[in-house]
Amino acid sequence: MSEPSTLYRNAVVHCAVPSASAVVVADGVFSWVGEVADAPRAQRVVDLAGAWLAPAFVDAHVHATDTGLVLSGLDLSGVDGAGALLAAVAAFARGLPAGATVLGHGWDESGWPVGARVPPSAGELDRVSGGRRVYLSQASVHAALVSSALLAEVPASAGGWSSSGLLSREAHHVARRAAFAGLSAGDRSRAQRVMLGRAAASGVAAVHECAGPEISSEADLLGVLALSGDGLPEVYGYWGELGGAVRARELGAVGAAGDLFADGALGSRTAWVSQPYTSGGCGHGYVTAAQVGAHLVECAGVGVQGGFHAIGDAAVREVLAGFRWAADRLGVARVRAGGHRMEHLEVLDRELVAALVEFGVTASVQPVFDAWWGGSAGMYAERLGVARALATNPLGSLHAVGVGLAFGSDAPVTPVDPWGAVAAAVGHHVPAQRLGVRAAFAAHTRGGWRALGPVAGPAARAVREREGTVAPGAPATFAVWEVPGGWADGLPRVGAGVPAPVCTRTVLRGREIYSV
Repeated sequence: MSEPSTLYRNAVVHCAVPSASAVVVADGVFSWVGEVADAPRAQRVVDLAGAWLAPAFVDAHVHATDTGLVLSGLDLSGVDGAGALLAAVAAFARGLPAGATVLGHGWDESGWPVGARVPPSAGELDRVSGGRRVYLSQASVHAALVSSALLAEVPASAGGWSSSGLLSREAHHVARRAAFAGLSAGDRSRAQRVMLGRAAASGVAAVHECAGPEISSEADLLGVLALSGDGLPEVYGYWGELGGAVRARELGAVGAAGDLFADGALGSRTAWVSQPYTSGGCGHGYVTAAQVGAHLVECAGVGVQGGFHAIGDAAVREVLAGFRWAADRLGVARVRAGGHRMEHLEVLDRELVAALVEFGVTASVQPVFDAWWGGSAGMYAERLGVARALATNPLGSLHAVGVGLAFGSDAPVTPVDPWGAVAAAVGHHVPAQRLGVRAAFAAHTRGGWRALGPVAGPAARAVREREGTVAPGAPATFAVWEVPGGWADGLPRVGAGVPAPVCTRTVLRGREIYSV
């Protein structure tokens, strides 16, 4: 049964028609865009009272269950030291059954006072949690603090294991699986709904869920995919398992990509870098070029998108060597046709950027990483030294040579806050790497659709090409905003001290999934 047509009028419409002030939506698409005086009749009329109507955002990298648990549970992003962390765990644990697992996220010792950056031990977590199993992921989600009860479930032979309870690498993956195994399907669904609801209220109409055996589970991915578009944003799944292209397709994922780890993260010193960290060591790599290439060849055979999580330059170089391996067997044109992607890409040089262009790789990036940890005095400078830190997250360099950009949050690493990401890209610590508001907005809207990779058939390709636009025939996926900070060059002003636009309505293919 067709939805009633709706005229949204008295708006500032972000489209190719400068004077447009109204749109008509019918059967999930924009059937008309123009000046309100010329608007055709519709069965329903919504007056937007001068608000801004623009394409809705796409968050190109999220973890729905983790984010929902943080939004509704133990958020440690504000703790300023070990004592505050322990107090927060104690308060949270008091409300849990004796056999429950304490799940928390977001502590970041790099922001604690100098000289007091030693995280609590497993024994201290035992004391404040009443002996419960405790899993507290660091802000990067590539390390965690665990209590003795959970530590006992992790083999001491696993890489990254420590008797202190601070785990990384393989030990962290084992602990994470054990900690989350206690969540019921209902627990996961509630958390996923919380996260997706927050996304809709932020003007986000679609998210890319980056799942995999080391970050979540098949059941978790299937659960969040089942919620897709059900009064909530659409969910596009990625399954990050090496050699898992067939399984990705079976699970309903659009790609065997996302958090398929080539390395870890800078925050936990597990990102694989070519030059040592200031504290020593070069992090850790999880894949070889031959493994990457074989994975991409398998993806081509199955017909799914491939891709990898790669942060450090050594990891990026190894993955791109794998692209070369695949191209030697398939040809560069076929590799490019796969529309593959890479996540994060924080430490790059010109040679690596050139290879991204050669192979047509989309960069799924998080501008807020620079805002939070970049610059000459942030965590990256502490880990890498100032000169190398200022070369991280080169958004401007990627954009300048035509690398496709898709912005995301990596929530819960940073919040689902699309205007925060746009502002971070516009205000990058390094002026040469700043984007204009128009380019940043496009990367967080249309860029997210394009990052989903190729689709089969001319009709599907035509729809994909129109996603993220306001034009006749395009899917009616948009958000409506109050703009208290004013305008610059036809777009909301963003930056330090400028109030962000406020979402009042989010519409997905003609159906409202959020309104105030």
